[in-house]
Amino acid sequence: MDCCSGNSSGSLSQIAVQNQSSGSEEELRQLLDQRKRKRMQSNRESARRSRMRKQQHLDGLMAQLSQLRENKNQIISRINLATQLFLNVEAQNSVLRAQIVELTHSLESLNQILSHIDDNNNHHHHQEEQQHNFLQSFYDFDQTPLFINSFFLTQQPIVASADHHVLHY
Repeated sequence: MDCCSGNSSGSLSQIAVQNQSSGSEEELRQLLDQRKRKRMQSNRESARRSRMRKQQHLDGLMAQLSQLRENKNQIISRINLATQLFLNVEAQNSVLRAQIVELTHSLESLNQILSHIDDNNNHHHHQEEQQHNFLQSFYDFDQTPLFINSFFLTQQPIVASADHHVLHY
């Protein structure tokens, strides 16, 4: 097709010369009209294909936009969920921190009480130890009270008389 090559005026003049030799202007006009119709039809078809490509491209972009919006909504939902979970954990951490402070104070108080009890027990144990040592001082090695040994060592044997009511030392 010469008309598509961009050199249509030159080919038309060649056709005109050829047709003039045959002597029919009407045939030339019909031929030109036929080529014009073909060119118009070809242009219409090309425009239709171009519109279809544009429509397909637009449809693709719209589908991509829809997918991106869906992704955006999912991301926002995930962010909101993560934010809510973070706030919950942060609230739990605050409660746990308060409990740590409270338990630390309780532990310190209990340690002070135990220390006081230990001090009292040590003092009481020391007193008991002193009492034990004091009492132990009254016993000799065979666990007989010293005052009894001393009593028997310093005293004379007890002798009974015929008179049952009198004891002599």
